[in-house]
Order: sequence, then structure tokens, then C-alpha cells
Amino acid sequence: MKITITSIELKSYWKFFTLSATAFGIVKQLKNVDYVDFKKKGMGKKHYTMTLWKNEEDLKNFAHSGAHQKAMKKSSKMAREIKTYTYEGDALPNWKEGIRLLVENGKSLKY
Repeated sequence: MKITITSIELKSYWKFFTLSATAFGIVKQLKNVDYVDFKKKGMGKKHYTMTLWKNEEDLKNFAHSGAHQKAMKKSSKMAREIKTYTYEGDALPNWKEGIRLLVENGKSLKY
């Protein structure tokens, strides 16, 4: 299975409202696909998600369609940095471990 850990650092606290509206659409999209597990957390300008997928194809189909694809296209307007890390695993890690993995191995997009 595939695990993806993502962080987004917002450009300002005001961008939280844009993030919330965007995240609502993504979570709605997620409820209509075949994922295994999902966690999210965040406060202020830093927010995280973790998703567990049966395979890479399901992960890519989700990421490159619907609300998620639209969010990726407009991410530079709200984010200072987005970091992602995808790896093989059977269960989502706890937050401490997940954030450590993301910091050590994640690919970063800076705007």
C-alpha cells in the first residue's frame, strides 16, 4: 500500500479561509473514492494530511482529478510551501513519526 504525508504552510493566517473551503471539496472527493485511511491536523499557518491507499494508481487518480487537481492548480496563491512524501506501508504512522518522515524525506514546492 502507499502512504502519502503532506504539509502546507500558508502565506498568511488569512489564507486559512481559502484552505478550509478548498479542503472541504477535497474531503468530499475523498469520501467518494476507495482509500484505506485518512488523517488531518493543523493550526495557524501549518497543516498536515496523511492518506493510505491500496495502490499507486488509486493515489494518482485521486491526486490528478476533481477538487484535488483544482487545489493543486491554485496552491501557489495560498501556500508558501507544500511538502509531500509517499512511501510503501501498511498503516498510517502517528503524527510525530509522520512529521519526522516528511521533514527528512519530503519533496518541497516553495512559492
